[in-house]
Order: sequence, then structure tokens, then C-alpha cells
Amino acid sequence: MALNPRLRDWSGRRVWLVGASSGIGAALAHALAGQGARLALSARRADKLAGLGIMDALCLPVDVTDAGALQQARNHLMAAWGGIDVVIYLAGDYVPMRRENFDPAVAARILAVNYQGAVNLFAAVRDDLPPGGGIVFVASVAGYRGLPQSLCYGPGKAALIHFAECLHFDYAPRGIGVWVVNPGFVETPLTAQNRFAMPALISATAAAKATVDGLASGDFDIHYPKRFTRLMKCLAHLPYRLYFPLIRRLTGG
Repeated sequence: MALNPRLRDWSGRRVWLVGASSGIGAALAHALAGQGARLALSARRADKLAGLGIMDALCLPVDVTDAGALQQARNHLMAAWGGIDVVIYLAGDYVPMRRENFDPAVAARILAVNYQGAVNLFAAVRDDLPPGGGIVFVASVAGYRGLPQSLCYGPGKAALIHFAECLHFDYAPRGIGVWVVNPGFVETPLTAQNRFAMPALISATAAAKATVDGLASGDFDIHYPKRFTRLMKCLAHLPYRLYFPLIRRLTGG
């Protein structure tokens, strides 16, 4: 049984992508535009949105940490379209961090983007989501379990996964979808910071295709690439006495 609506036909579907200026967001914007979706694109920088070159897209620059600005962007969108079908939250930030370089100000910024921004977006559109549509949150396999160098990134993604799970209980009985997308390593400006091996690294274009395929399946948890994410799911179920030493051995952490 499908846990969500199966999003297979994007032609004319009204989609708001928040965090669309680079990485998976930009690749997904191009993929959905190619399938006929009607797009609204948001990110902090208007020039980067315009640089995507997507004809007829409605560009709504916004800082996701500003709840009032997100509400205004939503109001602008509803005035232009009269409704919305699917909202996709892709905004994210990442800084590798461990005990020795922990910075609470940086951690607060990352949590604000990776989790609070998603909450702000949901608050703005919670009464707009229609049956057959819904809201998509892009989290990460880093949210499955604690990992080295993920001291502020992982907790925000874990919170986002949990938030999506809670929302699913509220929306599923109404035929409204809630999806969580948990990518592994994707080649983006954020992962370019990493100085360690990234197993099963895929392109942003491949990640966008996997996201579209997942939304067509009706699944709740869309994760990819499977050769990596299935392993991460298995590791997440290990007891701590096995998990900690195994992850240290695998990562050198």
C-alpha cells in the first residue's frame, strides 16, 4: 500500500521549490520544468535563481530563517497562482564539525536552515496543501544515526525526519502527502568541503532523478543511492556497543 500520493504526472502541477539555487534544488527545478511543472523558485539570492534560466518560473527570493518573509512569499505565490500543489524544502547548510572545532554560532545557523527553516515553511503553507499533493522535506542519511564530523548537521536532519514522520500522521488521512528525502553523498558545493572519502557519490542530476522517481512510487522515505543508503539503514538498527566501534573503524573517526 502506498503511503503517499503517487506523483507521476507533473504537467501543469504547481510546485514551490525552496532552496532551488544550487545542488539538488537546481537540478530538481530543471527536471520538473522538463516534465511540464509550473514552478516557483526560492533561495536567498535572486541572481542565482534567474541564472537557472527556467522560463516562466516565478522567482521568490527569501531567507528561510525569516518566518515573516516566507509568509510574504507564500502570499505572493497564492495571489499569482490561486493555489499550490506541492511544496519541496531543499534549503540546507553544512559545516564539518567535531568537539575541537565546535562553534555554537555556526551550529545555530546550520540548525536554523536545516530544521527551523523547514518548520517556518510548513507554518506558511499548512492550510494550502491539497489532497493528491503535499510537502516534501529533503533531509539526509546523516539524520539516521550519529556520525563523526556531523555534530550540528546530523541533529538538524534527524529532527527534520522526525518532524516529517509526525506530520504524516496528520495529513495521510486527508490524502495529502508528506515525504522525506534522505540522500547519501551528492556532488554539491556543500559536500565539496569534505576532506574524506564519500562512498557512492552521485551527481546532483542523478539525485534529482532519484527524487522524482521516489515521488512517483508513493513511498514516504525516499533514499538514494540504494547501494549506500540501505547499508546506512542497517547500521542504524545496530545496538550502540556494535555501532560505535564499527563506525569508528569504517570512518577512521
